[in-house]
Amino acid sequence: MTVSERKKKILAAVVDEYIRTAEPVGSRFIAEKAGLGCSSATIRNELAELVNMGYLEQPHTSAGRVPTPAGYRMYVNGDKQQAQREAQAA
Repeated sequence: MTVSERKKKILAAVVDEYIRTAEPVGSRFIAEKAGLGCSSATIRNELAELVNMGYLEQPHTSAGRVPTPAGYRMYVNGDKQQAQREAQAA
């Protein structure tokens, strides 16, 4: 399964907020703060797919999501690729 741009943005929002607060991140927060233009239900579906792909985990049923080591790796690799694209464009 490929990781869409929307999934990458959602993963980045989860990692950023988790780093900032050390608390599981919920779909409502992402819907309000990430500016993706989709509902919290759509974000929950994307989060579930990211969990199935191994990039996020859910500590318990009613909790938000937290990044796994694979999720952190995807986040870091995405930042590196963005920096390389920006350097090439300059």
